Amino acid sequence: MLSRKASEDSHGQDSSYFLGWQEYEKNPYHPIHNPTGIIQMGLAENQLSFDIVESWLERNSDTLEMKKDGMSVFRELALCQDYHGLPAFKNELVEFMAKIRGNEIKFDPKNLVLTAGATSANEILMFCLANPGEAFILPTPYYPGFDRDLKWRTGVEIVPMHCSSLNGFKITSSALEQACQHAKNLNLKVKGVLVTNPSNPLGTTMTKTELNHLVTFAIDKNIHIISDEIYSGTVFDSPKFVSIMEVINERSLKNDEISKRVHIVYSLSKDLGVPGFRVGMIYSNNEKVVSTATKMSSFGLISSQTQYLLAKLLGDKKFTFDYMEVNKTRLKKQKEIIESGLKNAGIQCLKSNAGLFCWVDMKHLLSYATFEAEKELWKMILYRVGLNISPGSSCHCSEPGWFRICFANMSQETLKVAMRRIKVFIDSNSTMISIKQSFVNNANYYITRREITN
Repeated sequence: MLSRKASEDSHGQDSSYFLGWQEYEKNPYHPIHNPTGIIQMGLAENQLSFDIVESWLERNSDTLEMKKDGMSVFRELALCQDYHGLPAFKNELVEFMAKIRGNEIKFDPKNLVLTAGATSANEILMFCLANPGEAFILPTPYYPGFDRDLKWRTGVEIVPMHCSSLNGFKITSSALEQACQHAKNLNLKVKGVLVTNPSNPLGTTMTKTELNHLVTFAIDKNIHIISDEIYSGTVFDSPKFVSIMEVINERSLKNDEISKRVHIVYSLSKDLGVPGFRVGMIYSNNEKVVSTATKMSSFGLISSQTQYLLAKLLGDKKFTFDYMEVNKTRLKKQKEIIESGLKNAGIQCLKSNAGLFCWVDMKHLLSYATFEAEKELWKMILYRVGLNISPGSSCHCSEPGWFRICFANMSQETLKVAMRRIKVFIDSNSTMISIKQSFVNNANYYITRREITN
C-alpha cells in the first residue's frame, strides 16, 4: 500500500551511530536528576560559546522583537519571501565566510544558495550533479549521516576511498585512483569527490598537498569536487584552514573550467552553534548549478525571521571577531581536557587542530582486531560505562578500533565525569586487557614468523 521508499529500510538508521543516540534518549545523563545516565558524546554540537550569543541577544532585543530603528518589521518578514533569500543576510554571510578564511578569498553573494542546513545543501548538490546510480567518492572515515544525506532520496551511490592511519588518514593520489578503479569494477560512473574540510570525524584540516591532489584528480577525470566546510570556523590550532577555493586561485584556475566544478557547502550550525536555526548554503561558480539549486531550495527554505536576526548578528563586526576568538580558545581548552583524560587512561588520539571531536585509538582494548570486537567494545562503553561514542565502523573506517568522541556539547564538569568513567573502566579491566593484548601480540608474532620462515 506504501511506496517503495516508505517500505524499504535504506535510511541508514540501523547504524550504530544512530542506535547510540536512541539508547542515550532512553537514559540521558543529568548531574542531579540522573547522575548514572548515559553521557552524549556522539553529538557534534558546539555549546561552549552559547553565552556570547545570548549576551548579544540581550543587548539587541529590538532584533528579537523584529524591530528596526524602533519600528516593527514584522509585516515584511511575515509575508512571503523570494526563495533567493534576504540580500542583507547573504551579504553578511559571504563576509563572515571570507573572514573565517583570513580574507584569502572573496565570495560573491550571487553565487550563494541558501538551504535549510548543510544536510539539505549536500542533498541538493547530489540532485544537481549526479543521476541515480552514479557515484561520488568519499574518503574514509566519513560522517555517518552521509549514507542518508547523499543516497537515500537521490539514488546516488557512495564509493569509499580508504585512507590509512599510517599517514594520519591523509588523501593520496594512489588512494583516489584506487577508489576510481573500484567504482569502474562496480560499473559505477564517478561524478565527483566529496570531502569534509576540516574533517568529520578526524578533526584535522586538509593540507595544500591533499587539496592539490584532489584538484589534479578532478581535472584529469573531468569530475566535480564538493568541499563541505561546515567546521571551517572551529580551527583552534595550527595549521590554519585552507579552503579548496584558495587552491583554485593559487593555481590560476579561477577562470578555468574546473572552477565551475568546485562547490562549497557551509553552515552556521557548528561555527556559530545554532543547528536549530537550520542555516546552510551552497557556493558555486557554476551558474546552472546555482540556478537549479535555488529552485530546489524552495523545498527547504530558511525563515525570513531567522535571516533577519542573523544578518544583524553577523553585521556586528566586533561581535563576530570576539566570538570567533573566544570560541577557538574554549574549543582548544575543552580538547586539551579530553586528550589529557584519555591519556591518563592510556588512550591516544589522532593529532588534530579543528572540529568538535577527537578521533580516538582504542585498538589495544579490542579482544581481536575485528569490527565484531569493535562493536562489542562500543556496547560495553555505551551500556557499562554510560558513554555514547561513535565506532569507527559507523564512519566506514577500514581499520577496527577507532572511535569518534565529541567534546563541545557539554560543560567541563560533564566532560570530566566522562573521563573519570573511562579511567575506572580501563583500570577495572586492566588485567583482562593486558592478557588480550599479549594474546594479540603473540598471534602477530607467530604469523610474522611463519611468513618469514616460509
